[in-house]
Amino acid sequence: MPHPVLRRLRTVAAATLLGATGLLPSIGAATPAHATPAHAASVHVANPFAGATGYLNPDFAAEVKAQAASDGGALGGLESQVAANPTAVWMDHIGAIAGDANHLGLQAHLDHALAQQQGTTPVVFQVVIYDLPGRDCAALASNGELPATAVGLATYETQYIDPIAAVLANPKYAGIRVAAVIEPDSLPNAVTNQSKPACATATPYYEAGIEYALNKLHAIPNVYDYLDIGHAGWLGWSNNMVPAGREYAKVAQATTAGFAGIDGFISDTANTTPLSEPFLPDAELTVGGQPLKSANFYQYNPEFDEHHYDTAMYATLVSNGFPSSIGMLVDTSRNGWGGSARPTALNSGPTTVDAYVAANKVDQKHFRGSWCNINGAGIGARPQAEPYGAGSPIIAFLWVKPPGESDGDYPTASHPHGDPHCDPNGTQTDGNGNTYPTDAIPGDNIPAGQWFPAQFRQLVQNAYPAFGGSGGSTGPTAPSGLTVTGTTSSSVSLSWTASTDPTGVTGYSVYRNGAKVATVTGTSYTDSGLSPATGYQYTVIAQDAAGNVSPASAAVTGTTAAASGGGGSSGCSAGYAVGNDWGSGFTANVTVANTGRTATKSWTVTWSWGGSQQITNSWNATTAQSGAAVTAASQAYNGALAPNATTSFGFQATYSGGNTAPTLTCTAS
Repeated sequence: MPHPVLRRLRTVAAATLLGATGLLPSIGAATPAHATPAHAASVHVANPFAGATGYLNPDFAAEVKAQAASDGGALGGLESQVAANPTAVWMDHIGAIAGDANHLGLQAHLDHALAQQQGTTPVVFQVVIYDLPGRDCAALASNGELPATAVGLATYETQYIDPIAAVLANPKYAGIRVAAVIEPDSLPNAVTNQSKPACATATPYYEAGIEYALNKLHAIPNVYDYLDIGHAGWLGWSNNMVPAGREYAKVAQATTAGFAGIDGFISDTANTTPLSEPFLPDAELTVGGQPLKSANFYQYNPEFDEHHYDTAMYATLVSNGFPSSIGMLVDTSRNGWGGSARPTALNSGPTTVDAYVAANKVDQKHFRGSWCNINGAGIGARPQAEPYGAGSPIIAFLWVKPPGESDGDYPTASHPHGDPHCDPNGTQTDGNGNTYPTDAIPGDNIPAGQWFPAQFRQLVQNAYPAFGGSGGSTGPTAPSGLTVTGTTSSSVSLSWTASTDPTGVTGYSVYRNGAKVATVTGTSYTDSGLSPATGYQYTVIAQDAAGNVSPASAAVTGTTAAASGGGGSSGCSAGYAVGNDWGSGFTANVTVANTGRTATKSWTVTWSWGGSQQITNSWNATTAQSGAAVTAASQAYNGALAPNATTSFGFQATYSGGNTAPTLTCTAS
């Protein structure tokens, strides 16, 4: 049932609209709130990005190709490759629904998506829903067209959401998978910026508008709804993440479908927080007597990157009532941080946390809160489904913010509009008395959403993984099939399937817990010198003769045996890795591998805690705990494993005192 505040706003908004004049004209026929649109049969899948191709936006491709032609040479050759990647279409004002002389409207984009479909392979069309009343309440760069009033809410519903829903509900588009990214930066502002009057005023309209959008879009079977969750540098602190979980649950429960009406969440939209900090994998690592998270750059936020943040936020959302089937997305369009400034090896020399972090972080901003047209940023990982494997809650990387489009402009004497955070000569503070530059790219003053040539050139030049040469290679494919082939009390053995690349793969880098431990030319490696009864997480990255690198493989975990043996028996093994630990609780992931010669029908993993750990919820396994003893049994859908195949399950737990990794025993039938 809708929240009382939302019901009140809805009634006031409807009454106000009936008597209002001068509102923006309707675009298309609005679908009445009580009507159910007709659809062709459509199967709503768990991960719409798996087994599908992404929509290539002709408007964005034209901008890229024009820039590449203008720059020419080697740079132009690299730039032209960007156009081959799917990007989102932003409905950032009511006029965008119909389009204009320079931009396709929503229906025209969907017609192009139909034309791009090849055979029976579905196309994923990404659309950003971004026009809430009082939009961007904590900043000035992307303020919207609608006021945070009852009239603004009514306009949002009837002249923005209703026409979008009417277009998407057209039966001829029923075969397109529509991924809707709903209102970037909205609910995060409802969590952290209530001291700002504009945000306090806007929040009820944010909640009411998103509730309405979810109700309308969830009713369309081929639409998948993803709410924005900011990024690690915004909601990563536990005192932000915990209330965020409650806020998202509150909005979900106000909708008609409840938690089932939301397919997942997306982080890092239009932002630059990296996917991983490979040389800073442990926020609790002590340098000079202080944990790394205490550095000025992190300010006790333990979530250094989006991989850790999304894993922790996933657990938080599930603990607040969302189903474990929700999918987490990351916008990687500008979080690559490549180029000459990117560290390539661990520098263990600095003796203070600030110096250690500065020497080893790939995020080159001076202040983590910088967000506008960041100088030095690069395009990140290419759009990809299941980048960490099917067992991870992160189901895809996307390019939501098209690379090269400005984040916002800044005010000058002749240009009064804009946000000071976009001024390359401006400064900002962190609330603790420290002052930093804005990190904005110097040069042209370009409004949000408009093409920024200097930014695009820099994003391409600093891309990580780097774009290939003029031949169009973007580097090797990610190594697949990474598997733990054996363990001892001091070693973990790995193997994987070779990557492919037009110029030839020259080697593979093996990463343990985010830090590179070896480079090999073959497709196997044994990591030795490890501690007994300890879980280690591994990924592998390929590189080619042109110097390009691949995306990381899906991660696997291997748990070394206890000194007296153990760690796996009866045809399967289990590896244990902590995803996030906040001092009183944690999340963990367990990877189960079939080490036998025949397929399993089911598996069971058991262990005993050495401390006070208590499981509070789990996913992808049925768990039971009696005292310190835990049993985790396979589900009907993941018990059958072919030889060498893996699956995973996870859980959230509380504890006090120590949190030593347990020794796991796996049995299979």
